Amino acid sequence: MRCVIQRVSEASVTVNGDVTGKIRIGLLVYLGVDHEDSETDTTYLVDKVRRIRIFADESGQMNRDVVQAGGAVLLVSAFSLQADARKGRRPSFAAAASPEAARPVYEQFAERLTATGVPVELGRFGAMMEVHSVNDGPICILIESKRAF
Repeated sequence: MRCVIQRVSEASVTVNGDVTGKIRIGLLVYLGVDHEDSETDTTYLVDKVRRIRIFADESGQMNRDVVQAGGAVLLVSAFSLQADARKGRRPSFAAAASPEAARPVYEQFAERLTATGVPVELGRFGAMMEVHSVNDGPICILIESKRAF
């Protein structure tokens, strides 16, 4: 399982002209599910997203997590995070979980993250989405549950 975490001052997802999720200060999280991911991967990444300290404290140091900063999470499914572009010109998505397998993992991720006390807004799984964001920093962090890098 992989995610890209972006610290944002605002972000939203629109599908066919309808806003499905919108936050102000917080994290825009793109989540890509691998076909080999397990409960362990979900647990690891939920904890990382919830507790990563990338918001400034009163002295300007990145010492606060999203809840301490008064923020929220906008969670967006993104199978393309599982792309392998090492060979050729067209990425392979063979590692990505099928939509039928990935949807319950995405939904469980959102539920478990919400249960930690962070407000969570969602994109629409499997839809063609327009994601709008104002990246704060910019701070963008890639995290993988297998810790391959």
